[in-house]
Amino acid sequence: MVAITKRDVLVVYLLGIVTLGIYFIVWMVKTKTEMNSLGAQIPTAWLIIVPIANIYWLYKYAEAFSLYVKKDNNTVMWFLLFWFIGVIMPAIVQSELNKLAG
Repeated sequence: MVAITKRDVLVVYLLGIVTLGIYFIVWMVKTKTEMNSLGAQIPTAWLIIVPIANIYWLYKYAEAFSLYVKKDNNTVMWFLLFWFIGVIMPAIVQSELNKLAG
């Protein structure tokens, strides 16, 4: 089982900006692995770079966040929030994962 890593939300954004977005992709892969260790079934992160498949991947990511992290069963709401206001996604996801990390 992969341990959930506690990360500072501001550092996530700072690294994302400094690396011109590359760290955001790395962060999504790391958090995907952490959510999969909780029981989620998010497919391979290679789908992030494939057009149309990346929408499916984001839906599965939102589903995992909803069911295994927030435990609120609002997959569609989280998917739409991540899709339309994606800039807030790292803050929401990482702050919730930090609560689980202890």
